[in-house]
Amino acid sequence: MPADPTAHHPHHPHHPHRRHVDFDRLHNFRDLGGYRSADGRTVAWGALYRSDSLGKLTGADWDRFLGLGIRTVIDLRYPWEIEAKGRIPEPERFTYANLSIERRPYDQAAIDPGIDPWRYLADRFAEVTEDGVEEIRGAVELIAAGPGPTVFHCTSGKDRTGLIAAFVLTLLDVSEEEILADFALTELATARLTADWHAANPGRTMRWPSYGRAPAEILSLVLADLTTRYGSAADYLATRVGITPATVARLRDRLLR
Repeated sequence: MPADPTAHHPHHPHHPHRRHVDFDRLHNFRDLGGYRSADGRTVAWGALYRSDSLGKLTGADWDRFLGLGIRTVIDLRYPWEIEAKGRIPEPERFTYANLSIERRPYDQAAIDPGIDPWRYLADRFAEVTEDGVEEIRGAVELIAAGPGPTVFHCTSGKDRTGLIAAFVLTLLDVSEEEILADFALTELATARLTADWHAANPGRTMRWPSYGRAPAEILSLVLADLTTRYGSAADYLATRVGITPATVARLRDRLLR
């Protein structure tokens, strides 16, 4: 595979750690290490990962995954998605939780191409931030509690996963600029995610040209909406989701170095 131009942390071009972890069937598996907190510490490498569906793990990919030493797995998908597509193999090996943060399903491939795609997606995220508070809290608390290296994922590792990543990085006091940049790294996987959709849906037409996209603008709108309604994303997490100072302290102790 060609060298990944975004593999290294932007401020540390020679950093030995790679943000993207290469798998054959997973396209969007990323290490959240290296981001800088306002207190000067950075997120530890190899401690927290975000991914597309771990139901796709098999063969050499499964061996690679086990080599990461992950101990906690958070699946953000609907139970019916898990039923249809499968969960991580051997879930009993891990502290495993299914926390479905979305309540109102929609088919991205069928979205009207005429509407503003980023505003449309930001509105879907807004629904999740209201509907999914208990599951969002559960995911953050589990990431704070452990055990061990943790991964959270949905289907494409893009929207639901991107929201949880943004909230965890917010609680770690990482800058909005870096949070938006992390969200947008999914764009490197868009072509492969789209190819997977076509392979899985022969004979269907993808109406929506923005399928699999994750520009920073979407999350920027989401964070602006939360700021309008709650004062800031951090205030939303404290007041609406109910993330306690003790949880924030645990999260920072666990993930910042």
